[in-house]
Amino acid sequence: MRATGRRMAATLRPMLASRLITRVALRPAVLTQTPRALSTTACRSIASPIDINSLPEDDPRRAERFIDETDVVIVGGGPAGLSAAIRVKQLANEAGQECRVMLIEKAGEIGAHILSGAVIEPRALNELIPDWKEKGAPLNQPVSSDSMRLLTPSSSIPLPHPPQMNNKGNYIVSLSNFVKWLGEQAEELGVEIYPGFAASEIMYGEDGSVEGVYLNDVGLDKNFEPKDSYERGMGIKAKVTLLGEGCHGSLSKTLFKKFDLRKDSEPQKYGIGIKEVWEVTPEKHEPGKVVHTLGWPMDMHSYGGSFMYHFEPERRLVAVGFVVGLDYENPYLNPYKEFQRYKQHPFIRNVLEGGKCISYGARALNEGGFQSIPKLVFPGGALIGCTAGFLNLPKIKGTHTAMKSGMIAAESAYDTLFGATPHESGPVVLDSYEENIKNSWVWKELYEVRNIKPSFHGPLGMWGGMAWSGLDTVLLKGKAPWTWKHKKADWEALKPAKECKPIEYPKADGVISFDLLESVSRSGTNHAENQPVHLRLRNKDIPVERNLKVFDGPEGRFCPAGVYEFVDDETKPGEKRLQINSQNCVHCKTCDIKDPSQNIDWAVPEGGGGPQVSPTSSKTNNQSTTFY
Repeated sequence: MRATGRRMAATLRPMLASRLITRVALRPAVLTQTPRALSTTACRSIASPIDINSLPEDDPRRAERFIDETDVVIVGGGPAGLSAAIRVKQLANEAGQECRVMLIEKAGEIGAHILSGAVIEPRALNELIPDWKEKGAPLNQPVSSDSMRLLTPSSSIPLPHPPQMNNKGNYIVSLSNFVKWLGEQAEELGVEIYPGFAASEIMYGEDGSVEGVYLNDVGLDKNFEPKDSYERGMGIKAKVTLLGEGCHGSLSKTLFKKFDLRKDSEPQKYGIGIKEVWEVTPEKHEPGKVVHTLGWPMDMHSYGGSFMYHFEPERRLVAVGFVVGLDYENPYLNPYKEFQRYKQHPFIRNVLEGGKCISYGARALNEGGFQSIPKLVFPGGALIGCTAGFLNLPKIKGTHTAMKSGMIAAESAYDTLFGATPHESGPVVLDSYEENIKNSWVWKELYEVRNIKPSFHGPLGMWGGMAWSGLDTVLLKGKAPWTWKHKKADWEALKPAKECKPIEYPKADGVISFDLLESVSRSGTNHAENQPVHLRLRNKDIPVERNLKVFDGPEGRFCPAGVYEFVDDETKPGEKRLQINSQNCVHCKTCDIKDPSQNIDWAVPEGGGGPQVSPTSSKTNNQSTTFY
């Protein structure tokens, strides 16, 4: 690794090292802590962050923060953030320019929070690292077959394959392993990567521009009181701040409001993607096979679909997942149970039967597409990747577009800082980033499929969406002279319980379908005990007074990890209270998105906590470990 990649301020090195070593020492080798059993967790009140200014002068929480300075700070170690980091250092190294790039990642290691089993289109990778094959990128399983099917309760009907879903030349990968490899490439170029540290606040300058980020305090108890291990979070001041937090980032959410970044765009639309990885029997594994489905078990007016990818022939792995659009109306719909019911379909069960489920995870994903892209720049930085919403929904792919957006932002940042007419004073504004995105293949790709998602919410529901999608992609080629709107945010779509019919879900059989807590135990989720709850209620009375009374408590159904449940209130006989089992949280952020009262704020927990993608196989002879 180059010496520049290890350069740090002398005071910064011991601070970061001590915090990281402490966490590693306290963390088990494999995070498979049993999730909290529902209805048995002791009551934990949800506290709001304290007012620092109201504390005594000698309180450690008022201690002056250590501030380190860098040229570029990137929040988030996913494909977008790492691609941005790599591109900045490529440009700097080619020019012999000193440029410090720091990347902050809340997971305990790069790739640990990446939900794996994905199909990658290598277009952006070809541009970023043309010799990726020689460098050992873990793209080993090319797609060998591709199909789309319509499911009814008992049958599977082949559908014409939409051209935008053609996977010829693409690869089925472990995305977490791919991200880990990107991290290695970044470090070799001199990027300073700090996993296990959560960026919790934006650093603002006197003029209101973004000047970097603050890391969260560590060593606080559940009441935000300092423990013996307390340490004030440091600040990272940067000329350019790039936010690649992924879907619905907590920092990005504050910037949308402060700078009104959605002024000229529609509300973002979301889906909840729930995924398992299975080891299947030899006769059922078809390396490189890709299958997508529409239809059952979703009703015709609820958007959703599935995917199944066969990869890693040595292990006979199959990634199987289900995506439910979070603009569904029925508060009784349970995305997790829809997924478990889907696996019982004969077409799916036939593949999984006799196999073994080895991992579980869930993530929210952007579904708004072109109409929902916000203003990308703000004074001092920019939004990249899924933070901005560059997922191509019909393709069910966002890695290539996320990477390209990070690369374009990096080029704009480097040119602004070190180009022919470098920035001299005032906050950096990366106007060329937005301009170059609009001139890139990312913009063209998303524009061509902009009407697909809205078409599924017409009077004919799924049937109308399928008909329009065929017409739009095959005949019109995405060039219709109109752009349909999304109408409203996902949380506004939920109807009162009295207007909807409860849904009866089959009981899990423990073979193909599983109880929720059994699945959560496969996610490796772990959060240190006695830390501030990272799921904050703005008003503690709303869950019972509005959500329970009007919507029959949807929190207990839309969360895919059993975090929320209504239990008897010991202090008020005959009444209920909302219990939050934050230990279970898999960081999907669905609660922050779907809560019909918008009363839940997802905040970062202490760095290193959350789901842990653990190794399920390894290779010798200097080959990389494979993560799922």
